[in-house]
Amino acid sequence: MERTIITTADGSKTIHIPAWNENYHSSHGALQEAKHVFLTHGLAQKINQPTIQILEIGFGTGLNTILSLEFGKQTKSKIQYHGLEAYPISEEEMIELEYEKLLPNKDLISQYHKIHSTPWEVENEISPQFSLTKIQNTLQQQIFSPSYYDLIYFDAFGPRVQEDMWTQEIFQKIYNSLKKSGILVTYCAKGQVKRDLKTVGFEVEPLPGPPGKREMTRALKK
Repeated sequence: MERTIITTADGSKTIHIPAWNENYHSSHGALQEAKHVFLTHGLAQKINQPTIQILEIGFGTGLNTILSLEFGKQTKSKIQYHGLEAYPISEEEMIELEYEKLLPNKDLISQYHKIHSTPWEVENEISPQFSLTKIQNTLQQQIFSPSYYDLIYFDAFGPRVQEDMWTQEIFQKIYNSLKKSGILVTYCAKGQVKRDLKTVGFEVEPLPGPPGKREMTRALKK
C-alpha cells in the first residue's frame, strides 16, 4: 500500500496512507500528540515504579519509542519496551521523516537509529535503562503473557479504517495482558470504543485531547 511523508501542523512529519486518507499521527501535530497522549497521560503515571513494562500497539515510525526513552532517562526510569508492528517502515521512510531534527542531542539521534536498525523478535539494549523488543505480527495473531504489562500505548489506525483492531475481543485480550492498575492510553475517544473498554472491565477516563482533538481516552485495569 502506498505511503507518503507529510508535514503536520507543529512542523514534525508523519506518514500518510492516501488509499485510506489516514495518517500515522495527528495532522495537527505528530510530536505534540505523541507527548500529550502517551507520555503525559501514560508514562508519567508510572514513573514511581523501578521497572516499567510497556507495549506499543502500532510501533510505526518509532516516535513514541524514542520519546519514551528520552522521558525515562529524564525521570531515571528503567523501561522494557515491546513494539508490535505488522508492516514496518523502510529505512528510506525513516530518513525522510527527519526525526533527528526533533531530538536534542547526538546520543538520542544515535539511539533513534539503533531503534530502527536492531533486529526484530529479540530483546535489544538501546541504552542502559531502556530495552526494546520489536515484534512483527498482527494484534489478532499475537499472544501476550497474562498480567505482564504496566502500560499500553494503543496507537493503531482509527476505527474508521481498521475496525477489527477496536473490538471487545481485542480489548479483552489487552485487558488480560495488563497487570492490576495497568493503564491503556489512546488518542481515540469514540463512544463505542469507550463502551467496549468498559464492557471488558476497564475503568474509562476521558481526558482533554492533544491540539486539534477535544478528547482522548485512558483506561485503567482495576
